[in-house]
Amino acid sequence: MRDSSENSPAAAAPAAPLPARAFQAFDLLATLVAVVQGDGTVLFANAALEDAIGSSRRTIEGASLLKMFAEPQLLGTALDGARVNQYAALRYDAWLLRQTMEPLLVHVVLAQTDVPDQFVVELLPLEAQARQDREERLIDQAQANKELIRNLAHEIKNPLGGIRGAAQLLEMEIDSRELKEYTRVIIHEADRLQTLVDRLLAPHRRPHVVGDVNIHEVLERVRSLVLAEFPRGLRVVRDYDTSIPEFRGDREQLIQAVLNIAHNACQALSDRIAAGDAQLVFKTRVGRQVTFGKQRYRLALELHVIDNGPGVPDSIKDRIFYPLVSGTEGGSGLGLTLAQTFVQQHHGLIECDSVPGRTDFKILVPLP
Repeated sequence: MRDSSENSPAAAAPAAPLPARAFQAFDLLATLVAVVQGDGTVLFANAALEDAIGSSRRTIEGASLLKMFAEPQLLGTALDGARVNQYAALRYDAWLLRQTMEPLLVHVVLAQTDVPDQFVVELLPLEAQARQDREERLIDQAQANKELIRNLAHEIKNPLGGIRGAAQLLEMEIDSRELKEYTRVIIHEADRLQTLVDRLLAPHRRPHVVGDVNIHEVLERVRSLVLAEFPRGLRVVRDYDTSIPEFRGDREQLIQAVLNIAHNACQALSDRIAAGDAQLVFKTRVGRQVTFGKQRYRLALELHVIDNGPGVPDSIKDRIFYPLVSGTEGGSGLGLTLAQTFVQQHHGLIECDSVPGRTDFKILVPLP
C-alpha cells in the first residue's frame, strides 16, 4: 500500500540552494563576501573577494572556504554552530590566506540565510576598515573646515573694513609724522588680514570651470613652476602611467592643489636642497576597484607626490589639513586645506603617509 505521506507538505524536499546569479548584487559591495554551504563549500564569491585573494571566481567557487584561512577550524566550528541554530550571526577575527600576497587580517561575520544549509560570510579587512574610518574623518573634517572658514572669514571681513576706514580718517586728521606711522601700521595690517580672508574664501567664490583634464599636463605645469623656484639642489622625478585617460575637471584647481602640496614638500626639503640631494617624485597610477569617500569606483586616478624630506612632525600629523596649521616657520597653513578643498570638489580625497625620509601625499580622483 502506498504511503500517502509522500505527497504531504511535511515530506517536501529541502529548499535547493539558490543559483549563483541570485547573489550578483554582492558584486556591488566593497566588502569581501562569500556564500557557502554548511561544510564550507563556496557557492558564490564576489568581485572584492576575488581581488583580495588573487584568484578567479571560477577557482574559488566549488572550493572550501575553510582552506583559505590560516586557522580553518575557527570557520568550521562557526559553521557547525550555525547549522544547529546556536546563533543567527557570529563575529571573529582571522587571517585570510592569499595567492601572491601576505595574509590579510579580516573581521569575519557569519550569518544564516533563508535557505537551509546556506550561509553568508562577510570579511571586513581590518586595515581597510581603519582606512575607511580615517577617510570619513577627513571628509567630515573638510566639511567642518569649510563651514568654519566661511563663517570666520565673514565675521572678520566686516569689522576689518571699519578698522581700516577709521585708520584712514584718523590719518587725515593728524599732522604728526610719528602718529601717522601708527595709522599706516593699522592700515597695512588690515590689508594683510584682508588678503588672508580673501585666500580663505577664494575656493568658495571661484566658479568650478569644468573641462577635459590631462593629469600629466597638470603635473608638467607644476614641475616647471617648482623648478623655476628651486633651480638647484632639487631633482624632480616623473613616474607616469601614460595610459591614464582624460577626465572632466577644473584644470586650474588641480594645478593649484598639486602645486600647494609640491611647494609644501619643497619647504620641508630646504636642508636637502641646500645639500643638493633633494628629490620630489610625481607618480601616477590607475587604481582598480578603489573605495574611498564611502563609495567604490571601478577606476580611479592615484597621484602621488613623494619627497625625501624629514617627514611631517608627529605633533601635527592628524591636523595637517586643518586651516592655519603649518609645519614650517612663517607658513600660512592654508596650502593643504585649499588643496583638499579643490580635490574634494572633484569627488576625490587627499591622504598622507609620512615617515622620516619619505612623505607621500596621495590624491585619489574617480576616473570615467
